[in-house]
Amino acid sequence: MDKTSKVNPNKEFYGKILTGIEIFVRSLIEENVEVVFGCPGNAVLGIFDALIDIAGSDSSEARIKIIFARHEAGAVLSASGYARATGKPGVVIVSSGPGASNLVTGIADANMDSVPLVIFTAQVPTKLIGNETFQEVDIVGITRPITKHNFLVTKISELTTTIKSAFYIAKTGRPGPVLVDLPRDILSEKFAFEYPEKINLRGYNPVYSAHSGQIKRAAEVINNSSRPVIIAGGGVIASNAFAELREFARKINSPVTTTLMAQGVYPEDDPLSLGMLGMHGTWYANFAVNESDCVIAIGSRLDERVTGDTNKFAPNAKKIHIDIDPASISKNVKVDVPIVGDVKDALKKLIPLVKNLNTEEWLKQIKKWKKEHPLKYELGREIRVQYVIEKLRELTGGNAVIITDVGQFQMWTAQFFKFLYPRTHITSGGLGTMGFSLPASIGVAMAVKDRPIISLNGNRGFQMNIQELATIAAYNLPIKILIFNDGHIDITRQWQELHWKKSFNEILIDKSCPDFIKIAEAYGIQSFRVDLTSDVESTLKKALALRDKPVLIEFKTIYEENVFPHIPIGGSAKDIIEH
Repeated sequence: MDKTSKVNPNKEFYGKILTGIEIFVRSLIEENVEVVFGCPGNAVLGIFDALIDIAGSDSSEARIKIIFARHEAGAVLSASGYARATGKPGVVIVSSGPGASNLVTGIADANMDSVPLVIFTAQVPTKLIGNETFQEVDIVGITRPITKHNFLVTKISELTTTIKSAFYIAKTGRPGPVLVDLPRDILSEKFAFEYPEKINLRGYNPVYSAHSGQIKRAAEVINNSSRPVIIAGGGVIASNAFAELREFARKINSPVTTTLMAQGVYPEDDPLSLGMLGMHGTWYANFAVNESDCVIAIGSRLDERVTGDTNKFAPNAKKIHIDIDPASISKNVKVDVPIVGDVKDALKKLIPLVKNLNTEEWLKQIKKWKKEHPLKYELGREIRVQYVIEKLRELTGGNAVIITDVGQFQMWTAQFFKFLYPRTHITSGGLGTMGFSLPASIGVAMAVKDRPIISLNGNRGFQMNIQELATIAAYNLPIKILIFNDGHIDITRQWQELHWKKSFNEILIDKSCPDFIKIAEAYGIQSFRVDLTSDVESTLKKALALRDKPVLIEFKTIYEENVFPHIPIGGSAKDIIEH
């Protein structure tokens, strides 16, 4: 925000002596923060009071909404859901000690999936740091390996510069979480308020402009190919390069497959779409990559869940890799043409140089593969998750935001929902964090007002952050919460069955599974239980019709069902288990 703008509510405070807390809140206003997620605690009560007084009153021009989670783990995942749905940094404020350390899994999750977060943790006074003071943890040290960067503020004079730097680092280059540790004495000191317009950080200069020479090399490789495949990753979403990706794919007549993190960047009902690639990707996506002569990876880490055995990945293809993070290129798969830069910039430069390729025979082959190896399941009296996903897709027209937890249903959602729009499949990819969906859906609900918000959960993962039902109820968030209860730890049971000793008694949790309907009712949330396939559609319609309130549905699903296709760890497309 321009400091001289008449709409800047901070203008009258430039140069005035303010407390550290007041400076902190004014800094959030400068960053146009709309919502913060946090938990109250003694060390941050002053911050929340100031947020309400300064940025939360009806007369304030820069209103900041506060969402109080019931657990810090919920707060950080809520912020992550908000960031994934908007592309803006999610903001977290928690107390010191256990309040800070409870964030660790959510921070690691955001770091793996390149999600921009700015996390503020309270800290004991500077003179007591290192003395094992009450509720002290070295959160900077703990989170150093799982943040993009972190700061400990030791002087009030550095507070605004640090906050400005944190937001800049979080959202530029390859996005990620940044943590700022705030000692209590810094927050109580006073200093003149000024907010920097720009920031210069020595050694941090993300490359946005793709090298023209590498672009030309890539165009030459593409123009000489007859069996191209585009692999779109989460970097396409981070760059907002959806239109460019679609224009590029259609110009070179190339099929497009996506990673789990990129679903929706290319419409999955389009003839060129191959759906998701990798361990539980479609048969035809994996074989198209395997038989391709030119793989164009765009904004993807090409991790092992996508590639399988890297020595056998796309063995006959020239490989082009576009990514803003130079460390991601050739990290897992050696490539022929590396392009460092912003995905949108690279595609804009590449599109004029590539030809309208004749891929008729290639697309004919892929169409044949799709017909011979479709995704399928058996429909019966007992509920299959795949059927619920397809009905959900049909009833919403694909115009919903789906927030998945981790498990078999996560993969079935990726396979059967047929995503049309970016930022509509919100999920934990790299870390695979169980307990993700329920709190993440809270963040999505704060960002998205024009689409149904649907949280998909397993019976085990749902219980990991079940306390956030209280948050959903308190703010009356219109989230539709679906629980697929198969009486097992679903994906773990599948791995036991396929690869280990079938120790089902150890992972059968039905006897200890609570009555989710009673729990929902205890929180004042309307709920339904569905036992038969014949009742799935009518119940979903009832829930979706209740647009202005939360609803929980428990589906009793068949537990013997496995997710296929499946490529075993260390395998390749040739090792795929189809059913």
